Formats: sequence, structure tokens, C-alpha cells
Amino acid sequence: MKSTFHHWECVKHCGACCRLDPAQREEALLALNEEQRSIYLEMVNSDGWCKYFDTGSRSCRIYDKRPDFCRVSSLLDLFDVSNDNLDNFAVNCCIQQIRSEYGGRSREIRRFKKAIMAKN
Repeated sequence: MKSTFHHWECVKHCGACCRLDPAQREEALLALNEEQRSIYLEMVNSDGWCKYFDTGSRSCRIYDKRPDFCRVSSLLDLFDVSNDNLDNFAVNCCIQQIRSEYGGRSREIRRFKKAIMAKN
């Protein structure tokens, strides 16, 4: 992962992180405890997307009540990331996931990069 520091910011109507396909998110599943893993797997639709992801609006139907592992702040504990490195880690995770779902030249990746660069 790149070491360039950016301030992480979620870009609305992206939803790349809502692609929960266990075959593509093995590292995430391994970081979860047994209870979290069970909740995670219950959230996965047959198409690999979260059952709470509204594909029309590209938004979470349970955003305010989403599980802790859906929150960027939980990356600190799940992946043993220091608070000083959280933004950079989150940025790199998002870039990787957005590229995987939408492609490296997608509108979503351009919007994300613009958002994080605007914060510098």
C-alpha cells in the first residue's frame, strides 16, 4: 500500500464497501471475531452485496444502526492500526475496494480521490 498520507472521507453513493462477498473479503472475515463473522455472513445476499445496501440510491438502509465492523473507526481494532495511521489505512482500503468493484478509471474512484485530495 502507498505511504502517502491523506485524510479519509467517505464518498456518498459509492457503496464499494457494501460488497461483502466472502470469497473476495477473506482478510476482512479473518479479522472479525466469531459473533461479528456470523452477523457479517447473515448480511450477504446471494449476489455478494449486503442485504441492507440499496442499489438504487447506493446507500445503506441501516446506516445509523450498522454493525461496528461497518464503521471505519473499527479498523483500529480489527486490523491493529494505530490512530495515527487510520486515515492512510482507510484510504488504501477504499481505493483497493473501489478499484475491485468499479475499476481503476471509474467515476467512483475519481470522486473518491478528489474528495481525499480536497482535505489535504
